[in-house]
Amino acid sequence: MEADLITIGDEILIGQIVDTNSAWMAQHLNDEGINIRQIISISDQPDHITQTLLESGKKSSIVLVTGGLGPTRDDRTKTALCTFFETQLIENNDVLDHVIQLLAPRGIAINSLNRDQALVPETAIVLPNKLGTAPGLWFEKDQTIYVFMPGVPFEMKYLMEYEVIPRIKKLFNTNSILHRTVLTQGLAESALAEKITHWEDSLPDSIGLAYLPSPHSVRLRLSARGDNENYLKKLLDQKIEELTAVIPDYIFGYEEETLAGNIGKILLERNLTLAIAESCTGGNIAHSITLNPGSSAYFKGGIVVYSNETKINILGIDPNLISDRGAVSKDVVEEMALGARRIMNSDFAIATSGIAGPDGGTIEKPVGTVWIAIAGPDFVISKVFNFANHRERNIIRSTQTALNMLRLKLLKDKL
Repeated sequence: MEADLITIGDEILIGQIVDTNSAWMAQHLNDEGINIRQIISISDQPDHITQTLLESGKKSSIVLVTGGLGPTRDDRTKTALCTFFETQLIENNDVLDHVIQLLAPRGIAINSLNRDQALVPETAIVLPNKLGTAPGLWFEKDQTIYVFMPGVPFEMKYLMEYEVIPRIKKLFNTNSILHRTVLTQGLAESALAEKITHWEDSLPDSIGLAYLPSPHSVRLRLSARGDNENYLKKLLDQKIEELTAVIPDYIFGYEEETLAGNIGKILLERNLTLAIAESCTGGNIAHSITLNPGSSAYFKGGIVVYSNETKINILGIDPNLISDRGAVSKDVVEEMALGARRIMNSDFAIATSGIAGPDGGTIEKPVGTVWIAIAGPDFVISKVFNFANHRERNIIRSTQTALNMLRLKLLKDKL
């Protein structure tokens, strides 16, 4: 079964607001076994609305629409609905009573615009909206279900949860769709795909695989479809266990976990502490760590030593070392890590020094060159990386790579 999601509003088309409604609806419908055929945004023009409804109705069993149901003149959806469904607006007493009761505690006297919220297409099934003045509207035409909801996110979510999804579940016997996400770090998308080729080829037809790369990581999303949910869960668990055996060093978590959160759990479990000295990452590693509740138990602190002067004065880096080797070098970044560990009396320390860009590179050290060091109780190690020339992505990739180096050191003493 397939559904189309339509958002109505010029404010979306000009980029004034972002359509978060469709993302939320897509996720929840998918959980109920409903595939999303397309997501589109259209203008408030009645002709555009009716034409889009006509086209979607030919291809999908369900058409869900948000927006354009407000009391002002720029909201024209109900007018278009009367044309499309060949009906007329009538005043609904239940909706009118609800509007009056909703506005009264706020001291708002009902006016003609508020009263117009009670005008609904005569052939529609009215879906009560306890959180707002505009009700949801349910139509059935030519074996397609059309549902119209306010564009206000919390009102849409209420109607979806308490009215729309329960009605759809009663009408349709949908298959289960289950998603699992495996989070990887350390391999580019193409290299990862090559490494797991045999495992991917072994996936049954009921499981689909998607690669979702970003500067943070490459996510592997497994989607299983079928009529036996318990069987699908077991099958997904089995395939993820097989994948873990293929790339054990590259998987750092699942679903919504983060690399920084994963490291925090390890440090907490082992009663270990961490300090950070950052140059090119500008505090982003520390920010990633402190996003996790309870990080004060293992994170001693971070220092942003962006200039050579602060590297010398705060971390005690030998100025001759910087002069001879350069701030972006193996020797300097290792001294940074050792200095941070010493100053903050931590078990481990991370240090970064690089050229984030877009300027500042040389032939020997082009933009994207980043040195990362990890210092521990009896070691200091470092590695150079060559990222791209996009400043923000370089900061993110340096952050994730540094955290992953520490993760591997903590888990397997392996880099």
